[in-house]
Amino acid sequence: MRMPDKEKQKKVAEKWGNRLVNFILALSFCFVTYVLLQVFAVTSFKIPSDSMEPSLLAGDYILVDKCSGGARLFDLLGALEKEEVKIHRVPGWRNFKRNDVLVFNFPYPGRWDSLALDMMQYYVKRCIAVPGDTLEIRDAHYAIRGLELIPGDVSAQDELQKVIESGTAEERGIVLESYPNREEIGWDIQKFGPLYIPGKGSTVRMDFRNRLLYSNMIEWEQKKRLSVRGDSVLLGDSVIRQYCFRENYYFVSGDKMINSRDSRYWGLLPEPFVVGKVALIWKSQDTLNGKIRWNRVLKKVE
Repeated sequence: MRMPDKEKQKKVAEKWGNRLVNFILALSFCFVTYVLLQVFAVTSFKIPSDSMEPSLLAGDYILVDKCSGGARLFDLLGALEKEEVKIHRVPGWRNFKRNDVLVFNFPYPGRWDSLALDMMQYYVKRCIAVPGDTLEIRDAHYAIRGLELIPGDVSAQDELQKVIESGTAEERGIVLESYPNREEIGWDIQKFGPLYIPGKGSTVRMDFRNRLLYSNMIEWEQKKRLSVRGDSVLLGDSVIRQYCFRENYYFVSGDKMINSRDSRYWGLLPEPFVVGKVALIWKSQDTLNGKIRWNRVLKKVE
């Protein structure tokens, strides 16, 4: 017995309707999975400059591991509107370490004396010092008190020292003045520190010198201004003799030190601004001719 045309058309419509629903569900699942991976696991960035050469080249596409150090959760729309947002970090299974290559939101997008989260400006630098370290720079070389090995790219530090000693630094556009850019401290990128890197729970004595070194971090944490009255340091209207930090901080540097805008110039990086650790280069494209640099594809970043 032949099926009526209307019933046949109905069954065909139901068949294609089910296929469409299944397709939409599969597409939605893929989208949700992609978003979850982007938020909690990995994300990708393109390297725009040469400040991390030779580890990373302009045109490298990197995968950033958010998972091991803990992904960040915050009001993204509020952050994009440049509102003050609270950043929470999901527990990870490792802390950020010296020589990790980190991607982070640049902490000084507007002014040098005020920390702020800028979701449109990302940097990638190498971690030189972690909370609890005491960092110095001598003859343009990094040194961590109690650590024999020199952190960072030693050949780049040698090159910078030679350029400074040759007297051609200014001709090459290298700025010698460094954080905190105060005559009272008198540091530069050849002679810097000692600078203690604070961590969550670390306490520093609050004197005139430490106010200059740590005011940006303290004012960002407390949302109050530091000032001096006579021999006393005030936080808002209250005199403080010491300060206990609420966050971890890091000192970061570009591998190509003669062309890197890093912690030597703007100070310490708060942990909530860190996106994650660079894991590998998944693609690399020459910025001059557009050709794929196959020798860098799937290369692990050390």
